[in-house]
Amino acid sequence: MNVESKVFIVLLYNKLTLRYFKSFKMDGNAQAFSRLVKIMDELREQCPWDKKQTIHTLRKLTIEEMYELVDAIIEEDYEGIKEEIGDIFLHLVFYAKIGSEKKAFTLEDSLNAICDKLIKRHPHIYGDTKVASDEDVKKNWEQIKLAEGKKSVLQGVPQALPALVKAYRLQEKTATVGFEWEKIDQVWEKVEEEIGELEEAVELKDQNKIEEEFGDTMFALVNYARFLNIDPETALEKVNKKFKRRFEYIEDNASKALSDMSLQEMDDLWNESKALEKR
Repeated sequence: MNVESKVFIVLLYNKLTLRYFKSFKMDGNAQAFSRLVKIMDELREQCPWDKKQTIHTLRKLTIEEMYELVDAIIEEDYEGIKEEIGDIFLHLVFYAKIGSEKKAFTLEDSLNAICDKLIKRHPHIYGDTKVASDEDVKKNWEQIKLAEGKKSVLQGVPQALPALVKAYRLQEKTATVGFEWEKIDQVWEKVEEEIGELEEAVELKDQNKIEEEFGDTMFALVNYARFLNIDPETALEKVNKKFKRRFEYIEDNASKALSDMSLQEMDDLWNESKALEKR
């Protein structure tokens, strides 16, 4: 085969390869994500508001978006969940854009880092490790983190977490290394013990001791919730919403100003609200 023929074959191969890649279409998820990244680039370059944002100005907005997602999850509002996930994706892409501008990291770096972490921490999927349950998975996860240089199983619990959520996560993590009651009856005994100590502190009228024992009681109740497979934060938020809904019923149906109503009159309306909900 002469040189001209070889050149022709190479050029033809390259042309066909290029045509193949041009005709190749990303799946819907990849296309949508690429579209978001492109829009973020345009907004950062052209929009006065987006150009001004920093990781610090975005922080409080991100927290707000997270709570809006949590609200939608509690209500099982899938339309709302869809919307709030999109808002959070925007924030994540925004942080990555700022990171790339600072030459600190890129979006690709972040995505590859989480992919690498997931592969490394799931040796039962990507390696030879055997697991019998989800509890085994969690124990392996924490052991791998310690092997990576973490000094404590509690190191990954953020300081800024709400106290109720933090209590749950602290207990969940220490349980992975065996720091855990064996039976639920033992947990309830601890709750009763802490309630008794709280009552004693109340009798002594020692405010600091009352606060401490109240905290111990809540911590023990969070542990009991774990053994019942209940998320205490979600349970409490559902009660908050129920309380708000029933109190607003009182406001909407009161025949006079609330300040002029007796507790019994308000309680009657409260019970009306409960009866309506049951129907």
